[in-house]
Amino acid sequence: YGDKFPIHSNPTPNQSIYPNPTRTHFQNQTYRRPISPAAAFSLPMATDATAKFQNPDFHPVSKPQDYVPTPTVSPHDGLHYWQFMIAGSIAGMVEHMAMFPVDTVKTHMQALGSCPIKSVGVRQALGSILKSEGPAALYRGIGAMGLGAGPAHAVYFSVYETCKKYFSGGNPNNPGAHAISGVFATVASDAVFTPMDMVKQRLQLGTNLHSPYKGVWDCVRKVFREDGFRAFYASYRTTVLMNAPYTAVHFATYEAAKRALNEISSEHADDERLIVHATAGAAAGGLASMVTTPLDVVKTQLQCQGICGCDRFKSGSISDVFRTIVIKDGYKGLVRGWAPRMLFHAPAAAICWSTYEASKTFFQDLNGGSNSGTVT
Repeated sequence: YGDKFPIHSNPTPNQSIYPNPTRTHFQNQTYRRPISPAAAFSLPMATDATAKFQNPDFHPVSKPQDYVPTPTVSPHDGLHYWQFMIAGSIAGMVEHMAMFPVDTVKTHMQALGSCPIKSVGVRQALGSILKSEGPAALYRGIGAMGLGAGPAHAVYFSVYETCKKYFSGGNPNNPGAHAISGVFATVASDAVFTPMDMVKQRLQLGTNLHSPYKGVWDCVRKVFREDGFRAFYASYRTTVLMNAPYTAVHFATYEAAKRALNEISSEHADDERLIVHATAGAAAGGLASMVTTPLDVVKTQLQCQGICGCDRFKSGSISDVFRTIVIKDGYKGLVRGWAPRMLFHAPAAAICWSTYEASKTFFQDLNGGSNSGTVT
């Protein structure tokens, strides 16, 4: 050991225990007995060795004054499939239960014929409902909503997250991947939600004196006995046709708005995460609901046909319903209920996304894989 490695006999404050790396051979070195590496590093001036290896040509570069750190965006959230389902189920139930009275007003405004509410004004529709039956009428059918919203949103968000991971190709900021993932999610979730949505809307249009149904299961039995299984999916095509563009616009707008808000306040991205999700969700829900209102009117007509004097359609085709609406109410009939629809979807999306992201954060902490520098 000692005959291969030079050791200074008496290190001085200006002398290193290592050879000068700038020399090609050892100069003025004396050799002593071998010592252990630990002993060598414990010598007084061993810490000066690192300074000998520093290149004076390299200098630290200061950050520019306008430098803004870019938050790290995770391509996926590292959750299990069942955790996405639970988070989505909680978000969907909280969203629809909170906004159910607004949905009741919208349903009454969109129904034609001799249904109790014919006015297109939100104030008039709400006043008529409260005057005829009181506040309890705003929550008629909420049981059906609860039974449908939980499972449907579990499918909705789990399919969306799975498709987003597959289609994004490692790029979490791909709007095309967000849009197509939303379409796949809505096709799957609407298959679960449409039957209970039909039951919910039929119960919403009834009254204590004139409703043909005593409750959720009584409605299910009577509809199945009178119209068969097809009645539960009479509006499925229209629902998918409406929700496919709605979801594409919704998810693309949400992801873009979330990214923009994070960039604006990137230094406080973690602290303002809830506000970011709620604001982006409200913008996405409001815009998507506005552009798809005509198809929502058609969906309501198909699901409520024959109830409380509402029109019954022979063919059930979308074009037939469109013509009937235009003949009876003009083109303004196609945007009937747009105000309560936006009033429903903007805050509903804010509630849904903030609840969903909060649930995801809970599961990330539970899994021990949360990263404070990661924005999801």
